[in-house]
Amino acid sequence: MTAFSTEVVHTFRLLLVDDDEAACRMLSEVLERESYAVARAQSVDEAMQLLTADQPFDAILTDLRMPTASGLDLLALVKQRDPDALVFVLTAFGDAAAAAEAIRAGAYDFISKPFDLADLRLTLSRALERRRITAGRIPAAPLPPSTSGEPALVGHSPRIIEVMKTVARVAPSQATVLILGETGTGKELVARTLHRFSDRADRRFVPVNCSALAEGLLESELFGHVRGAFTGASTARPGLFREADKGTLFLDEVGDIPPALQVRLLRALQEHEIVPVGAETAIPVDARIIAATHRDLEHLVREGKFREDLYYRLHVVTVTLPPLRARRQDIPLLIDHFLRKLAVRHGRGPVAVDPEAQTILLSGEWPGNVRELENVLERALVLAELDVIGPEHLPQTLQDAAAGHAAPTINSAGPPLSAPVSASGLPGDETMPLEEIDRLHVIRVLGVTRGNREEAARILGISRRTLSRMVRRWGIPPRRG
Repeated sequence: MTAFSTEVVHTFRLLLVDDDEAACRMLSEVLERESYAVARAQSVDEAMQLLTADQPFDAILTDLRMPTASGLDLLALVKQRDPDALVFVLTAFGDAAAAAEAIRAGAYDFISKPFDLADLRLTLSRALERRRITAGRIPAAPLPPSTSGEPALVGHSPRIIEVMKTVARVAPSQATVLILGETGTGKELVARTLHRFSDRADRRFVPVNCSALAEGLLESELFGHVRGAFTGASTARPGLFREADKGTLFLDEVGDIPPALQVRLLRALQEHEIVPVGAETAIPVDARIIAATHRDLEHLVREGKFREDLYYRLHVVTVTLPPLRARRQDIPLLIDHFLRKLAVRHGRGPVAVDPEAQTILLSGEWPGNVRELENVLERALVLAELDVIGPEHLPQTLQDAAAGHAAPTINSAGPPLSAPVSASGLPGDETMPLEEIDRLHVIRVLGVTRGNREEAARILGISRRTLSRMVRRWGIPPRRG
């Protein structure tokens, strides 16, 4: 029985690349039971030797982190030889930045371990079928290179990885994107990433907060005005649409645009032209629109407060950002990321977080989401003595909330569940993979030792070489200083 029915029976040839021989063999056996012909390699060099054979592979499944060369290195080599190659990146150490990098480099998908085998089989069979259907079509143009090495979203939770995969796929298009999420989840950061990954990256990114301006001022701000259009208009103004021409216009809090302006915005989106206030002649504009809101636009449409036709124009593609409480497993990475950035801003050396303070941070509800976490960490860093953040440096409201209940489980799939906290300061989640618990513990110990691997290895009871191998495999960034 083949993976799916076709008129001509064809055994698809797969290449598995993973330095973990046992894992590679296990997945190979699963796929062979699905009637795939599977070859295995334990390094990029070995994989390239197999790829030079006469008979091509229909798909390549590669681990991300391997000694000497990574799955992304293999992806680049494969794409140089065959731009249409079907490559899946499989990893237990994925994060949002790696997902975006893999998709932008040409990977068909980025799949985090532990993955559901049924889902993997379905994804693989669909991809192979679609490749068969589209065989012979002209390949899409390669994605433009990133103009900055600054990470987009920090995290490795499944929902954040899916967000970044969507961003990487949508960015090169001209589609309007609607970004949804609570206040402080990073909507503008996603908008800037879409611009940075697009072919408009060398032109302007123009943001405007639609809720911060009165109706008359917002109209003039967006569409511009001619001289004498209203009292005080002593000079003409081009407006943000024209300033964003050939670039990107980011309409933040678009749900707060007054109804009268919604009509003008709809026309601008439909006709790609604007009429400045006081003018009679339309001016063509070419600005990609990215909009964002924390409000429920569908509910506003039902209430008659937001135009339905404008809503459909805006949400050609929708990106929904999860609240921080739904991605608690990203909090340790966010802490490390923000403390690095804040230490540079305030001229400080590396600052660590002690286990009790980390437990409090993990247990927070974070109504202000990532923005609130960054603000809390900045306050703590400024107050911390001896370059270690303790509970006393955190807001009293956070301390009181943590004292009132056990720290929540890190659960990327939904709202946190109550769970006890271990002596190490990590959430005690019986459903979390052991490897994930180990990874979080290593990150915490490296934080406490300020990146001193010799001391961290002593605390962990392992050799420095073993710790270095873990750091490489998990992609843990080195601490500065």
